[in-house]
Amino acid sequence: MNKLTKLGVSALAGSLAAVSAANAGELTVTGGVDMSWISLEDDTTGNPIGMGSNLSFSGSGELDNGWSVALSVAHDNKNAYSNTNVTVTVPSLGDIRIDQGVSGTGIDRIDDITPNVWEEADGTGLGTGIQKVAGVSGGANIEWTPNMLPDGLVARIAYSPDKGGPSANDKGSTVHYGAEHAGWDITLKATDAMHGVEGLTFDFGMSEITQDATNSAIAGDQEEQTIAVTYAVGGFTLGYQVSEQDLGSSGSVPKQYDNEMYGITFNINDDLSVGYNNIESDQDNDTDVETTASSIQIAYSMGGASIRLAQAEVDNAKYQTSTLYDRDATTLSVSLAF
Repeated sequence: MNKLTKLGVSALAGSLAAVSAANAGELTVTGGVDMSWISLEDDTTGNPIGMGSNLSFSGSGELDNGWSVALSVAHDNKNAYSNTNVTVTVPSLGDIRIDQGVSGTGIDRIDDITPNVWEEADGTGLGTGIQKVAGVSGGANIEWTPNMLPDGLVARIAYSPDKGGPSANDKGSTVHYGAEHAGWDITLKATDAMHGVEGLTFDFGMSEITQDATNSAIAGDQEEQTIAVTYAVGGFTLGYQVSEQDLGSSGSVPKQYDNEMYGITFNINDDLSVGYNNIESDQDNDTDVETTASSIQIAYSMGGASIRLAQAEVDNAKYQTSTLYDRDATTLSVSLAF
């Protein structure tokens, strides 16, 4: 990890023009690489070697009024720009996060939080095409995390004035002609500090996005809900989650997705873990189709290196019923963090 220090951080805009940085901030650069080998049973694998590089910048600073500011810039594979967000912490109010709109805010942060030792059931390289809740995270948004709630209860409220619109540069705006427009998400997390049952956690999320009713393909607004429960005891962690996404669409296109997910992991020791994950996703249109994916995984870590192995299978991938969309895969991954 490399650190670039003594970079001043300030929030000088509009009514905050008189607020300056009390202390020099710090910019931290971290990186990592994932290398994988995938084998598709009864299918043509092609070149099985994959590589993903990741580079992240994080900056922080404190203003002379007691507020703090944090910056995060993420670059994904092949140094492709991924996401930027700024979080302003106001001691009497909580965290206010301005996000450029890729992922990680609102209901998207809990789209599938069933426990796993590496990836979700549909995340080990098979390309399942499973549709999960996403809320306003696809567009630039503002998320508030209040700090005045009881211990053990975390709430987040996210709002986007145009969920379907592309991200804009500084002092810019974008024009969006799609169906999706303004939307909001609410998520809640309750831990044992609130309800008193050690190891038990509840998560709930809901989202509503307004849609253009004059569009012939639209029947109403888009609505999403999800609820999850996780329980950790000894070396085991178990989780179950359901979600529903009503697209508000009309005609013969998909109208709704109902997902059921569960996972179980076991820590054999501090470095070695095993787990199993499963997801069933029902697509509601003129002909209902269920896509299922499951994965058995094992992960071993040694310092900054991790070795992961997954055996996964999918039936009716991308909600297609042809046998061509029933696939199995074995994936080996080595990850290094710097």
